Amino acid sequence: MNITQPARCLFAKVSPSSRQTLRRTFHKSTSFYARPSPKHKSIKASDLGLVKKDESPKEITAEYLRSYSESEKAALAQRYTPAQRAAIEVGEAAVDPQDLAEQAAMREDPMRLNYLDDFSSIHPVVDKPVRAPEENYDPNLRFKTEDELAEDLTNWVQDMPEQPDRLDFMKFMDNTRVTVGKEEAETNPRSYLAPEIPKLAMLKRRTGDDEEIDAPTRRLMRQTGFSAQELKRFRVKSLVVHRVVNQTRLGKIQSVYHMAIAGNGKGLLGVGEGKSAEPEEAKIQAKNAAIRNMQPVPLYEGRTIFGDVKGKVSATIVELMTRPPGMYLPFFG
Repeated sequence: MNITQPARCLFAKVSPSSRQTLRRTFHKSTSFYARPSPKHKSIKASDLGLVKKDESPKEITAEYLRSYSESEKAALAQRYTPAQRAAIEVGEAAVDPQDLAEQAAMREDPMRLNYLDDFSSIHPVVDKPVRAPEENYDPNLRFKTEDELAEDLTNWVQDMPEQPDRLDFMKFMDNTRVTVGKEEAETNPRSYLAPEIPKLAMLKRRTGDDEEIDAPTRRLMRQTGFSAQELKRFRVKSLVVHRVVNQTRLGKIQSVYHMAIAGNGKGLLGVGEGKSAEPEEAKIQAKNAAIRNMQPVPLYEGRTIFGDVKGKVSATIVELMTRPPGMYLPFFG
């Protein structure tokens, strides 16, 4: 037995391969080692002048927030009274130019919002809820008794003016407290509950005693969130109605096929199909399917589409064209 070869293999050094082995990958992108190197050097966008240079607040203030000239003051004098011009000057002087230069600008960074928002209202779903501070909580808060409320009314009657009007009583009702304890605990209480989320329209609204909602409509209300009154306001039209025959081992089974289109005239559009042995049942199925399949269509000025659209299915060609105000579009079928 020769032990030279095993010993040599045991103490031998593993030499790195001089050539990188390209392995087969199951990814559709090109392998890292097989990618060609760029022929030209990378050029920064700032060298090409594509990046907007940040202006300092002093430059913005000096260029855009200058004082009124004599000609501009004369133009304002033709439209506003002296009191109004004085109010305009006082209001503009109250605004810090530094805030206008730094905050009143459209953001162009990658973290900007994709929509315009003045942040004047808090959305209960996407915004962080604003809660009252912990100091507003009062464990000893309680409602006033009848005697205490009667005493407040007596004090108001004694202190009311000689000729009270309805507005005085409304102010008394709005400003009178109904609890005993911290005033902040009643006006701005601390709550640990999540803010109320806007809910869909009520599935069942008050209707007449003689009006009943059938099972298909009730199911459609649960699926779409529309009320019975909103479902009635949708415009539904049957496009195709014909009989179909299904050949089975028991013979030919006839049924009625319906295709309907539904919309609300404000951008919602849907197409549905229905088939049943009864024509009325097939029509209801097509109508409910069209309402269920409605999708929003962006409208320009709430009256027409943004551009021309053309589509073809088999031998049928459908073309939608945008039109200016006041021009109708004839339909050729």
